[in-house]
Amino acid sequence: MSYEFVKGESEITELCKGKPVYLLVIGNTRTAEVPGITVAGANPELIKYTPPADAELLYHGRCLSIDTVPATPDGKPTPALISYTALRLTAIPFFVVNSGLMVEPKIPFVELNAPVGENIAERRAMDAEKVREVIERAKILGRKMSKLADVLIVGESIPAGTTTAAAVLKALGFEPAVSSSMPENPLDLKKQVVEMAVRRVESNDPIEVLAAVGDPVMLGVIGLALGSEKPVVFAGGTQMVAIANLVARMGEVDAVIATTKYVASDPNADLSLSPFPVVAADPMLGKSKYKGLRAYEEGFVKEGVGAGGLTLMAYVRGLEPEKFLEEIEKDYANIVS
Repeated sequence: MSYEFVKGESEITELCKGKPVYLLVIGNTRTAEVPGITVAGANPELIKYTPPADAELLYHGRCLSIDTVPATPDGKPTPALISYTALRLTAIPFFVVNSGLMVEPKIPFVELNAPVGENIAERRAMDAEKVREVIERAKILGRKMSKLADVLIVGESIPAGTTTAAAVLKALGFEPAVSSSMPENPLDLKKQVVEMAVRRVESNDPIEVLAAVGDPVMLGVIGLALGSEKPVVFAGGTQMVAIANLVARMGEVDAVIATTKYVASDPNADLSLSPFPVVAADPMLGKSKYKGLRAYEEGFVKEGVGAGGLTLMAYVRGLEPEKFLEEIEKDYANIVS
């Protein structure tokens, strides 16, 4: 199966055959500065460049803010590569949304004037009033974008986003089970950060939870979803599970989460916590001739930049899985190797 529902069912995938619009929401949290919490960048100094570089890759097939493609320290490429291939083949229109970046990308983007998220291990993430303002701005964008489309696909790129997601889930009363870009998920470290962070949560009100332990990308995604007049595909993994639970508490949204099979099969991730149906797509990277791509099957990277949702788009719109893999490999050869 190139894709399958791992929780519930939905007709939203049918809408993806029509006119989808993809929105990539990017930002930063200083939680990524906790040593060992993320490998979303070849070294700590590069982490702040990962989201803008991911976005640049989608536009140009190369990064402008840094000399190389965002990668793990040993060279496994960003999931933006998969998203780039899917967007290239489907010609789906897409827009980049700045929701709390440290470094602006060298491409056109929509500005939400969101703050950079603070390190939730040390202090509250954001000011509550600012949280409300950014969500309201994103709602306007979601409403306008949805007039162009049958369905909005919303992805994200933010290093350490699974840690803030775990903190949000914990603050909402769940036992957080989140994925990681590493096979050896730094669970103990994440747990320590989450435990320190949730002590600052004063209630389970969504705005309070976001202000205490969230990140700015969550604000952009939540606002887009709440503002949309059309169904929404949350393209991502466990970060989108946290976001979806906040959205479900804040309004009525017709939505699914679309992720990769690598997240769905991760024993550390619990997609059943999603209030919406969940569909998992298989980019077939385990069959690749390239070691860097096969690493996804082995538990590295797994998801990000909307890779699962855009893989689903490619399949729903008629692309054969073997052809999709072949095209990913072509782009890998041109861009990475």
